[in-house]
Amino acid sequence: MQNLKESDAISLSAPFPYVLVTSLDEKERPNAMGVAWVTRTSFEPFLIMISIDRRRYSHQGIQMHKEFVVNYPNIDQADAALICGTKSGRDGDKIKLAGLKLVDSVAVKVPTIEGVTVAFECKVVDQFETGDHTVFVGKVVGTSGNPEKSKHLYVSSKFKLFGMEGDADSA
Repeated sequence: MQNLKESDAISLSAPFPYVLVTSLDEKERPNAMGVAWVTRTSFEPFLIMISIDRRRYSHQGIQMHKEFVVNYPNIDQADAALICGTKSGRDGDKIKLAGLKLVDSVAVKVPTIEGVTVAFECKVVDQFETGDHTVFVGKVVGTSGNPEKSKHLYVSSKFKLFGMEGDADSA
């Protein structure tokens, strides 16, 4: 074992699931942000948490509306997902730029990205500060998806997106 720089340790711990978090901005316009810091944190109630840098455009919208959708894009959506992870919604409509389509969600006002492997609609039930990020804990209040598109995205240490087959079978 050897001591590692933090950046090297983070690189060695990759890959991470890569999701697009949809939210509404202060004028209720939809936005999508690429996020790799996402995890399920409870089954009962079903909770998911995301960690968002407070400087990000999506942060303000999630803070204001207390809702977000965690969309797992499929491999066919990799180029669009990369656009959403490298552009800012402050500068324009990156959902349109990426060629993504939105559909109404089941239980929240925030839209879902059409065609994703799975989408978890969340209402914020808690949030806390962790250094330069806010962790938003969302209670899952609706789900939808496309089991036939189970190859969702992961991000490597070099910010390359790739797909891995998920297991769509029920337990």
